[in-house]
Amino acid sequence: MNSEMVISLAERGIYTTLLISGPLLILALAVGLLVSIFQATTQIQEQTLAFIPKIVAVMVGLIFFGPWMLTQMVQFAADIFNNLNILVG
Repeated sequence: MNSEMVISLAERGIYTTLLISGPLLILALAVGLLVSIFQATTQIQEQTLAFIPKIVAVMVGLIFFGPWMLTQMVQFAADIFNNLNILVG
């Protein structure tokens, strides 16, 4: 196993992590922005108001994106395990 393989494996791992977490992070960001705009227009300055909509949005996002996220993770793990003999020896 040379340094190119290690860097390639790390790159694929980081890419997969960003790909999997991206939709939920974007969803939480959008909901947080909407709640912040709502708070600014109504002048409600409650700190805990932003948490409940974000949690609900992320849970709904997990319901919709969960199967796809699981497929991506299983595919990455299967690729690692299938190439284990190349990576080790």
